[in-house]
Amino acid sequence: MDTHQLIVCRCEEVSLAELIETAEAYQCSARELKLRTRAGMGCCGGRTCRVLVDQVIEKVTGQTPSHTVPLGYQPPIRPLSFQLMGGRNK
Repeated sequence: MDTHQLIVCRCEEVSLAELIETAEAYQCSARELKLRTRAGMGCCGGRTCRVLVDQVIEKVTGQTPSHTVPLGYQPPIRPLSFQLMGGRNK
């Protein structure tokens, strides 16, 4: 398997190749890379891919992510039933 086809962000299905291509084309920051590719914007909030996104930025652009504007972690989403959302208990 080609390593560039590896999925880095499983939530948004962003591949390593997509991250590298975007970082090279735009010479962007970690935050901009996230916004352009949606890596780290899935239901886990970047818990599984943030470190890899930072590593791609550092390798491609030479920038060390400063995180002055944090990518923002979010709690995992849990499914809710329509019954619970509607407030009707049977």
